[in-house]
Amino acid sequence: MFLDNLKEIIVTELKLPKIDFLYPPDVSLGDLSFACFELAKEQKKNPAELAGELALSLNSRENLKKYFSEIKSVGPYLNFFINSLFLAEGITGLIKKEKKLFGYNKSGAARKVMLEYSNGNTHKEYHVGHLRNISYGDSVYRLLIANGYQAIPVSYINDFGIHVAKTIWGWRQNDSYGQSKENKGRLLGKCYAEASQRLTDNPDDKEEVIEIMKEIESRAGDNYALWQKTRNWSIKYFAEIYQELNVKFAHIFYENEEIDHGFKLVAELFDKGIFVKSEGAIIANLEKYSLGVLPIIRTDGTALYPVADLALASEKFNKYDLDESIYVVDVRQSLYFKQLFKILELVGYKQKLVHLTYDFVTLPEGMMASRTGNVVTYQDLKEKIWDKLILETQNRHADWTAGRIKHVAWNLTISVIKFEMLKINADKIITFNIDEALKFEGYTACYLQYAYARLKSIVRKEKFSLFVTRADLSRLTEQKEKNILLKLAKYPEVIKSAGREFNPSELAKYLFELTQLTNDYYHEFSILKAEKNIRQARLVLVKAIAQVLKNGYGILGMNALEEM
Repeated sequence: MFLDNLKEIIVTELKLPKIDFLYPPDVSLGDLSFACFELAKEQKKNPAELAGELALSLNSRENLKKYFSEIKSVGPYLNFFINSLFLAEGITGLIKKEKKLFGYNKSGAARKVMLEYSNGNTHKEYHVGHLRNISYGDSVYRLLIANGYQAIPVSYINDFGIHVAKTIWGWRQNDSYGQSKENKGRLLGKCYAEASQRLTDNPDDKEEVIEIMKEIESRAGDNYALWQKTRNWSIKYFAEIYQELNVKFAHIFYENEEIDHGFKLVAELFDKGIFVKSEGAIIANLEKYSLGVLPIIRTDGTALYPVADLALASEKFNKYDLDESIYVVDVRQSLYFKQLFKILELVGYKQKLVHLTYDFVTLPEGMMASRTGNVVTYQDLKEKIWDKLILETQNRHADWTAGRIKHVAWNLTISVIKFEMLKINADKIITFNIDEALKFEGYTACYLQYAYARLKSIVRKEKFSLFVTRADLSRLTEQKEKNILLKLAKYPEVIKSAGREFNPSELAKYLFELTQLTNDYYHEFSILKAEKNIRQARLVLVKAIAQVLKNGYGILGMNALEEM
């Protein structure tokens, strides 16, 4: 990486094993810096005096003049000003060479990591809360790939369990479901919410639900047949959503396929004393690890989540030879995953296990719950955004064909959904406000996409190619041009840091800041109307910015729009 190479040059020149570099808060102080406190302590010198000595020494070295226009001390800090031409040629040349792979690195050392996300429940609606999971998981997967991991994206679908039995019970209670023309996958979610409410009002009916669940688990009878049919509706519905969101999985696991193996594992762990009986149920007593008690099998013999989860973990590790397994599940399940990981450790698994948490998605009017039907579904959210963007695009481009308008509006719709789910750190609550999300200014997907489209428009108007035109980059003399180049140079560091921290919001913030710098520059300096040599140099810069934005958008799961 460009900046890493410069840092290595400094470390080599100073003959030090390591330096913790900083980026000065003000460009007038330099482009790169490090504090001399620790080094001064080792050498028993005053930090400011040592910084002055080092600046004097480094400035006298001819071999460094290619890289740095100035090296100066400011108090205890040693500050480096990168040579502008070296920066411009180096970073635009690297982007030109690496294109969509600019920012990729090998820090993951090809470690095999399985990333499990979008663990939806069949027979429930796919709502805005699920969108945070799938957007977050997919972006972390893309970050892992960019950082050199062998990342395997998988999904685990809960197609057994009490929620399924509730839905089957509710379906049989209401003949109108079977006659409805509504999308069956969505209709099941409505049925589940209505059934949950009826069971709350009539708790005596819960015995019927338990019997339905036992029948499904026995894989025989009319309720099992209805489960098979309705399950397929849900799976088809999920597949449509994945396709729309451009999310692909290497494999999808299903709870019903794991449950039999899970019961066998439970029996084995019971024999080993890891599980015990308690009041007719089977539990894992983890009190001595300060993890409480985890129920495994109910008193009626039906399975709880750990039964299939244990089987799934066994299959993952034995079949895929993983170095690490990451579970993307909301923060409410934190204790559960600590308990599950402890059991897997007691079983003997040594692989690294990570529970990647994220907080809730709320609406401006409050929280959501699928069991009450108080949700904004994926379909409803998508359609509201789509309708508004169709109208907005039509108003901006009355001369466009219907197909052209739909293409832009659709890609922008998906971008809006994903960006809203990723721009906030995973440990923060998201309040999804459609009106705010659709603004064309501020921290939004529309703002970012419009900036990219404008850059591409500039290049098209000039019919300029970075790949065939040689430009004199010494013409990039403005401080704002250097600021942008430095920002581009930091992109690989952002990819590495965001991947290490599983934090796509860091990348989202970077892209927003790069876009702000670019827009400020665009408004102050002419590009297409500039003198030829300056114009060509600035077009090289424009194309480099566009490439980095496109790369970053891709890692967030957004298609960069060539026009808007």
